[in-house]
Amino acid sequence: MRTLGEAGIDFIKDDELMADPPHCPLSERVVAVMNVINELADRTGRKVMYAFNITDDLEAMLRHHDAVVAAGGTCVMISIHSVGLATAVELRKRCQLPIHGHRNGWGLYSRHPLLGVEYTAWQKLWRLAGVDHLHVNGLQNKFWEPDESVIRSIKACLTPMFRPGDAVMPVVSSGQWGGQAPKTYRQTGTTDLMYLAGGGILAHPLGPAAGVRALQQAWEAAVGGIPLTEHAAHHPELQATLAKFGKAKA
Repeated sequence: MRTLGEAGIDFIKDDELMADPPHCPLSERVVAVMNVINELADRTGRKVMYAFNITDDLEAMLRHHDAVVAAGGTCVMISIHSVGLATAVELRKRCQLPIHGHRNGWGLYSRHPLLGVEYTAWQKLWRLAGVDHLHVNGLQNKFWEPDESVIRSIKACLTPMFRPGDAVMPVVSSGQWGGQAPKTYRQTGTTDLMYLAGGGILAHPLGPAAGVRALQQAWEAAVGGIPLTEHAAHHPELQATLAKFGKAKA
């Protein structure tokens, strides 16, 4: 995490399955993580947002939230299908931080053509419950969802419900690396999203710090309308990520 923070990463989250297990208690994790984040912030003037997974029963979630606040944390995360709408509403009443909503299990509610709920409708429920960030999957993802559905999901999250600017932050994830940045930007026309990469950063052949820079360089190229291969000629981190993860479809 220190390496990623020093490389200029903006956001890190717990895994959606890592809540408060015996082998990694949340109370200890909060202290360990925030010690590094606060030290980096003091040194660099830039504070990484870290989403701690506080998914639990309501009483425990409120206790976990308070521990994150006390340690100087800036975000909490919930697995929204695990806690349910009513619990999310109660958390929002007390919560002082942005709520990062992970949709693990969403396929159960959406995939069957006779029973499924389209994300464009489904996401409104969680926005009304007070969730601030919502996962939307990603282009060329590792799950079943087609790219067209992901694009609709991103646009739905950014569409105001009641007033201008009333939106929720779409979180792009699942098998992401710099190669999907051009199409993501071209199809949505926005950088108002969170672009999460695990292996796309940590498995970079030049190391995690280079993985962060490669992702930033890919988005610079996407926004500037520059082909990734052309941009990579002057950016070794991007060049290495193209070689590692495959030929980009820019």
